[in-house]
Formats: sequence, C-alpha cells, structure tokens
Amino acid sequence: MIDRIRALVPPQFLLILPATVVLFVVSPFLAQGSVSASSLLTVLSFAGILAVAAIGQTLVIQQGGLDLSVPGVISLAAVLVSQFPLGSNASLALWILVALASGLISGLICGVAITRFLVTPLVATLAVNALLYGTVFYLTKGTSTNAVPSMLSAFAVGRVAGIPYLAIFAVVAIVLVEVFIRSTVIGRRFIAVGTSARAARAAGMRVSAYKLATYAVAGMFYALAGVLLAGYLGVPSLLVGHSYLLPVITVVVLGGTSLLGGAGSVAATGLGAIFLVQLQQLTIGLGAPISAQFIIQALIIILGMSIRLAPWRALFSPTKPPAAAPSLGPAQRDAPG
Repeated sequence: MIDRIRALVPPQFLLILPATVVLFVVSPFLAQGSVSASSLLTVLSFAGILAVAAIGQTLVIQQGGLDLSVPGVISLAAVLVSQFPLGSNASLALWILVALASGLISGLICGVAITRFLVTPLVATLAVNALLYGTVFYLTKGTSTNAVPSMLSAFAVGRVAGIPYLAIFAVVAIVLVEVFIRSTVIGRRFIAVGTSARAARAAGMRVSAYKLATYAVAGMFYALAGVLLAGYLGVPSLLVGHSYLLPVITVVVLGGTSLLGGAGSVAATGLGAIFLVQLQQLTIGLGAPISAQFIIQALIIILGMSIRLAPWRALFSPTKPPAAAPSLGPAQRDAPG
C-alpha cells in the first residue's frame, strides 16, 4: 500500500501534503476562527505572494545555490510601482516592466558574480541585496512611498468565486513553471544540471549558462512578488521585502527540495507556502509572540537539513558485534605446534 502511494504521489508531496491537511484539521480546535472565511482569504492571498517569490528560490536551490537578494528585489519592485506612477493607471504597465527588469538585472549580476568570478552564492547575493537596499533609499530619499495605482490595488485584493486573484495567479505561475521544467528539453537539462553539474558538463551542457539564467529568472519572480505585495498593501514600506528572506527558504524546505540542490517541485513549494502562512495565522491566534514565527521557521530549516544530511541508517541500524574466535576442542588444544 505504501509503495503504491509513493508511486502515485511525487516524493516532494509525501510530507507536506499530509502535514497541510492535518494543520487545517487541528487549527479550529487550537484557535477559534483560524479557518474562518476571512482568515482563509488572508492565508490564500499572502500564500500566493509568498509562493510566487518562492518559485525563484526553488529554482536557485535546485541549482545548488541560495539567493539572499530576495528582500532587496521585492522592496525595490514595490517602490518602483508605488513611487513613480504617482497613482496613475496609465503608467502602471510601464513601471511593472521596469520592476521586472530590475529583478532580471539583479539576478544577472548575481549570476555573473557566481559563474564568472566564482564568488560564493551567499556572498554574491548578499552583496547585491545591500546594493538594492541602497538603491531603494537613493530613489526615495528615505521617505515613505506613495499609494499604488488603483488598478493594481484592485487586482491584488480582488477575488472571483470567493478565491483571491493572487492565489489564482500563483497557481497559474506554478503550473506554467512546472510544465516547462518537466516537458521541455531546456527544463530537463535544467534538472540534469542541478542534479550533477559535473555529469551535465561532461554531457556537453552549458552549466554556467543555466545557472546564470536561473538567477535572472528568479530575480524576475521576486520582483513580481514585490509588485503583487505592493498592490495588496496599498502603501508599502521602504523595506517591505525584509520579512520574506527566511520564509521563502522555509517553504522550499517544506516543499521537499534539498538545500544541497537536485530535484524539486515548485508545486510542492506552493503547498509549503500555504502551510507556513496558515501556521503563522495559528500562532497569532494562539497569542504567541512574533518571535515564535521566526523560531518555527528556523526549526523547519534545521529539520529539513537534518533529514537530508544526517546518517540516519548508521544511527539507527544495529551494530553487529565482532565475530568471536572459534573455540578449540580438547584434541586441538593439546595438539603440538
């Protein structure tokens, strides 16, 4: 029975799917109103934004990297669509394109530093994140941003048949990325490069080009999440992306993607986003401090790394005692020489 379930369900869903179901089942017993209609709308909206940003982080982690420029890209994109359109719907499309371009360029800078100059991903992306924060303060002179155009705000808070547009948008983005990765030659080569860069290079694949493109595409998804977040908040703060660094990594781990790279699933990551946001709603309903959310996220990352790296078989497999020397009979003991 277990083998049949494993054959039908992708491995990335084996933990996060039942965990999400259990979480929603027990939530109303732990905190009344945690699964109410208004609460679910909030969960789906924020989970949609988080899932869009986590698509990019999933792709980067599948290539064995880790992107710490997420907060800076989200913040800059939010500033671009709120500060410069000046509330005008006519110029909204232009500044959305500028925001996406900023994410693409920041990703390219990270990718070039990593692939061409051999800077470690942590250092390269952290440096770019600092540059992006500096750009935000330069553009805004440290003052608060303006309200986003009404068209963007209406989309971000709108819903159809009770389902938020943000959730639908995230599902469409996840499906498109998942289909592209699993059904195209480029997508299959992307998986091969992430699984073993050495083997992919031996097979003639342009490993550096795939890694560079991954960071660029990831930057666009972070920027897209920043645009959606700005629309949902209406008047985003200057560093609105600051709270997204740890969550995007956490939901990737929840989605079953190893932080060491290799196979992964953006669909499982999206489900991890729903789990994490609902868990945050539950902790708020229980009256837990904000510090509890960070502790939970840290524990999830540590647990995810432990599951992948700890030698569980060696720890739990019984050790065999050394074989005893064969005993000698009386005739053998008394035999000469």
